[in-house]
Amino acid sequence: MGPCRRRRHLLTALSLVGVLTLSAGCGLFRDDPEQHETGPVSTVPGVPTGSSAHTLVADGQERGFRLYRPTNLAQSTPAPLVVMLHGALGTGSQAESSYGWNAQADRKGFVVAYPDGLSRSWAVSPECCGPPARDGVNDVAFIQKLVATVADQLPVDRTRIYATGISNGGMLAYRLACDTTLFAAIGPVAATQLGPCSSPAPISVIHVHGMADQTVPLNGGPGKRDNDGTGRNPVKIDGPPIPDLLARWRTTDGCGAPATTASGPVRTSVATCPEGRAVELATIDDAGHQWPGATGPRPEAQRLLDLDPPATALDATETIWRFFEAHPRTGG
Repeated sequence: MGPCRRRRHLLTALSLVGVLTLSAGCGLFRDDPEQHETGPVSTVPGVPTGSSAHTLVADGQERGFRLYRPTNLAQSTPAPLVVMLHGALGTGSQAESSYGWNAQADRKGFVVAYPDGLSRSWAVSPECCGPPARDGVNDVAFIQKLVATVADQLPVDRTRIYATGISNGGMLAYRLACDTTLFAAIGPVAATQLGPCSSPAPISVIHVHGMADQTVPLNGGPGKRDNDGTGRNPVKIDGPPIPDLLARWRTTDGCGAPATTASGPVRTSVATCPEGRAVELATIDDAGHQWPGATGPRPEAQRLLDLDPPATALDATETIWRFFEAHPRTGG
């Protein structure tokens, strides 16, 4: 192969790294915070229908997010709000285009927020993940400010505020459940819980995980991208086995014993809890580190970048929304 052809192959590979790793939801980090957003950017107030870009200041830093408001949403009726948290190397724009939440919002009548992590990652513990963890970014404060900002501009049903996310974003969903009482339910995908969580308030939880996930292993401990939390981009993923994690939340919620059902490669364990809450774990045989039901990368990108294709046996977006819809916040 001549030098020009090798250079073309290298450029193609680099472009795939820059674009298609976003489909994986987690993995590489970089210090470049460029977000590649499109459309007008506002500092709120005034939220148009459709998709729009906004900024706010949280913890002394300007932060960005996208907001999707269905055109058929009644202007005066309080609507649910879903906060969708991208994975490492992702952006709010990437999450909006990848996981089908806008279409679900159109069908079911809710608002979706897609926040941007600084340097394309989220701080969920002192050792994870990436520059935000290294620099002590307060991403919990950002998400709280985002929800308050949206709720000030739109009629949001305060009993139906939810957080979901993939990988590093799912880890932030767990951090929000540990550190706030803002959400009725969370829906982590291909994620785990890191850092202290000593006295969380009861909350409904649905967790979706691939049995063959090597980045966030179902059985806990470090995955293939773990660097023990060192260097400029710390990534220490040492969470508990996922079934044990869900058992902890069943204890927090005072749930009964879970009932397990299987449908093909999908196994679902559901526990009902007081005040209408529930804790659910859905696992998928042979599925890796991905958002089930999403549009996957091209086969050549999967081979080149060692990405896991999305599972087709489960639509994670529809499954999580169905759970959210059934579990508003109750009690105090």
